[in-house]
Amino acid sequence: MAVLFLILLSVSVILLIIRSIKKPYNYPPGPSWLPIVGCQPIFKKRLMKHAGAMYLGLQELADEYNTNILGLKLGKDQIICVFGYERVKEVLTNDDFAGRPDGFFLRLRTFGMRKGITFTDGPVWHEQRSFVMRHLRDVGFGKKSMELKIINECQDLIQFINENGPDINMEEFFAPSVLSVLWDLTAGRSLDRNDDKLKELLALLKRRLKAFDLSGGLLGQMPWLRFIIPEKSGFNLVTKLNEQMRNFFMEAILEHHATFTGDDSDLIYAFIQEMKIQQKEEKKDSTFTNDQLLAVCLDLFIAGSQTTNSLSGFLFYNLLCFPDIKVKILKEIDANIPKSRMPELADRVKLPYLEAFIMETRRMQPIAGVAGPRRVLHNYQMDKYLLAKDVTVLISIWSVHMDKEYWKDPEVFRPERFIGKDGLFYPNERILNFGLGKRRCPGEALAKDCIFLFFASILQKFDVLPVSNIPLPLKRAYAGITMTPDPFSIRFVNR
Repeated sequence: MAVLFLILLSVSVILLIIRSIKKPYNYPPGPSWLPIVGCQPIFKKRLMKHAGAMYLGLQELADEYNTNILGLKLGKDQIICVFGYERVKEVLTNDDFAGRPDGFFLRLRTFGMRKGITFTDGPVWHEQRSFVMRHLRDVGFGKKSMELKIINECQDLIQFINENGPDINMEEFFAPSVLSVLWDLTAGRSLDRNDDKLKELLALLKRRLKAFDLSGGLLGQMPWLRFIIPEKSGFNLVTKLNEQMRNFFMEAILEHHATFTGDDSDLIYAFIQEMKIQQKEEKKDSTFTNDQLLAVCLDLFIAGSQTTNSLSGFLFYNLLCFPDIKVKILKEIDANIPKSRMPELADRVKLPYLEAFIMETRRMQPIAGVAGPRRVLHNYQMDKYLLAKDVTVLISIWSVHMDKEYWKDPEVFRPERFIGKDGLFYPNERILNFGLGKRRCPGEALAKDCIFLFFASILQKFDVLPVSNIPLPLKRAYAGITMTPDPFSIRFVNR
């Protein structure tokens, strides 16, 4: 009996191994799978080759297998990545790809819950996103009041340069200003860039963004590693970040509860008011809870903290790399905006070359080189391949922005590609930093307004030069979830 048991056990193990490495019918091309880890070793090797740049590792694998639909398995998860404008647009705009994966790492991001907006789907996502967008507009999103808040932050940035310059490290220069505008809309007050708690949170967020990729890193594919290597797997980092975040946001939420009068002058008050309405109506399945509010605040904070800061960093980096372009921008600003006033959003139409420069930076340095992750809601046929229900899909924005067939010279930094023969600025639908479709980034308007006003206001007052005897970094760091420029400093010279 013992021998028979061992034989049956051995056969069962062998069958499980075969099943774990066998690809599903009509699965897209990609690396072979190993038991348990899938193609994680190959994937990790490509990331290491490109300094953690997920978008380059995926592009290399797609080129190797000559496909625009790449099939992977990382740990136990089947993951597809799509490349090229047609496939990327199909995923971004088709409701069959509107879901979000539900795994340990994504839940850990929101305190172990499936809450918030970014990584929820279905009725919860629809209700919460609609509510948040409606009330952000009510408290100033996209209105003149928001523009005035951004201009006020521009004045603070200029004052900061005057007091701390002429040489400024650009690594975390803009993030406090963006968050201050966003937190004003969310919690009704600005943030002080010198606040120690804010500085610590920004530092933790930066570490988190570089510690993981969109698949969650080792922790996403093998969550049991948190019990064996909690530090190396990133579990301790996320736990610490969660604790800091929870304390930061709950302090504001509890304060709003204590001072609530029925006024919805900011998003948190509006959310609390809706909570009370639904409690009064005894809605048992209400999505309006303190935990959901906490997760919404987290989503807004993460979305606004590093992306706009990183793009701003690349903008100034490119000014130093292309001084001839910088001269054109400075001349355009001087010719169209009087020194007697700050730039305004209405000035955009007067500064087509500046707008083109911003868009070319967005093209060549898309902060999210790979977007997603999405979850396939139903079995879906893409080309000749079958994407099964619940498969995770990643989206290569980089492949669209660097498409040689369309752009002809995508490796060349050339703002003129967005300027028409009439001298006006023309945006291009293939610039996909904010996505498309129903899941298009809800903070797009705020990000664009902040970037334009920050950039135009600073260049109205200062010329920007490299710091003497400190060379610009020869490479740019793209590690982690988002692209970020290598640390560098700028010398601001009064104009």
